[in-house]
Formats: sequence, structure tokens, C-alpha cells
Amino acid sequence: MLGYLCLGLPVRRLFSNFASGWPALGLLLIRIAAGASLIINGIMCLHAGHPVSPLIFGVLALLDGAMLVAGLWTPLAGIFAIAVSAGEMLVRHEDPYPGILLAAMGAGLALVGPGAFSIDAWIFGLKKIDLEKLDRSPVNDPQYKS
Repeated sequence: MLGYLCLGLPVRRLFSNFASGWPALGLLLIRIAAGASLIINGIMCLHAGHPVSPLIFGVLALLDGAMLVAGLWTPLAGIFAIAVSAGEMLVRHEDPYPGILLAAMGAGLALVGPGAFSIDAWIFGLKKIDLEKLDRSPVNDPQYKS
């Protein structure tokens, strides 16, 4: 419930609607690619037995990748993908291009949204309002007994 209160309003306010159809499939593929990359990176960091700071990045990458694949709190997960990628580039001093690509994917997902095939769309998506039920009042309803 706390997650809904804390993150539900920002997710709902960021996106007027959740993309459906082919755009939703494209966003799903981007989420899966970025999330799988983060999960694999996190597992490699955990198995390598590095010092504490890369180990923390590994755990964060693993959790963030799982959130991206599921489409849960996607704006927050996209921002975490940027932070984890930038942190790993600063700590590891290896080839920066995969980190730049992953950060760009995270920024894009944070800005565009998760799409219709996500937990965010299921929880925070637009709801159908039945106007006939709203129009029924005790005065106009023949079933209403006084």
C-alpha cells in the first residue's frame, strides 16, 4: 500500500496513457534488453568476489533489472539504471560504451514509460468509468425504495 501511495501518483501523473499495440511491444523489448543486461551484470558482480562497492552495484543492478523486466515503477527503475551505469563506469574504468547505452535506455524508459505490457499499466493504468452507474441516483432510480 505504501508503494502505491508513494509511487502511484508519480507514475500516473507522468503518463497520460500507457502505449498499447506495437509501441507497447517495442517498450517491452527495450525493458527486457535493459533489464536482462542489468541482471547479468549484477550476477557477474556477485560471483566475481570484488570489494564492497562493486558488490553494492551488483545487488542494485540485479534488483533494478528485475524491476525493469517486470515493468514495476519504471520511471524510478530507469533513473536507477542511469545511476548504476554511471557508477559502474566510474568504479570499474572499463569500456564505457555498454554503460552509456544502458543509461540511455534507462533514460528513455523513464521518460516514455513502461507501455501496456507492464505491472505499472496493470496497477496504475487508466480505469474504465461506467457512466450509467454514475448517472443512477436515488431520485431517478426506480429500484430505489424510500
